[in-house]
Amino acid sequence: MAVPGPSATIEVRPASSDRWADVEQVLGPKGAYGGCWCMFFRLSGREFDAGAGEANRNSLRALCRTSPPPGLLAYLDGTPVGWCAVAPRADYPRVLRSPINKPAPDDDPADAGVWAVTCFYVHRGQRRSGISTALLAAAVDFAIEHGARIVEGYPNDAGGKQAHPLSLFMGTPELFRAAGFTEHLRRKPRRPVMRYRPKPKHGRS
Repeated sequence: MAVPGPSATIEVRPASSDRWADVEQVLGPKGAYGGCWCMFFRLSGREFDAGAGEANRNSLRALCRTSPPPGLLAYLDGTPVGWCAVAPRADYPRVLRSPINKPAPDDDPADAGVWAVTCFYVHRGQRRSGISTALLAAAVDFAIEHGARIVEGYPNDAGGKQAHPLSLFMGTPELFRAAGFTEHLRRKPRRPVMRYRPKPKHGRS
């Protein structure tokens, strides 16, 4: 997917194994934050803490060898500058156990048709330049291409207050609304669960 910007072009590509060097370049030596390597929602707290750093890095690299890969990369004029994690919701045990983000009682946690966008990471100098918008649009398309009927997001609603960038790694409600998501439920004032439902194709119910 390519998105023309005011003076540059944003391209988004799957984070497949042949792009691992680009994943490393985007996430940096700390794996974004604290040795995370985007494994936070895939592991228990104990597993995550034990793997912080090299083990989490190796886990993400192994996932990038699978099909579909676990996320997308954004390129600005050919330079990798952003990352977005997107996968079936069932791949994220910490989402399923979360008192804030867990599925509603009538929502099957194992439903393979529900995908989730759990994380954005954009280089500091490229934030507020449309990278996250391009990543989310591509993540929705990617999920639908791989069978998603619903795509979820778990943004942080700062309520008009200045939020620390680390608290916004899951995105903002404004970002998701602009991409066509609507609020599904909200268990805490600042933590909505938002959903995107693809429109039926013409001629089909």
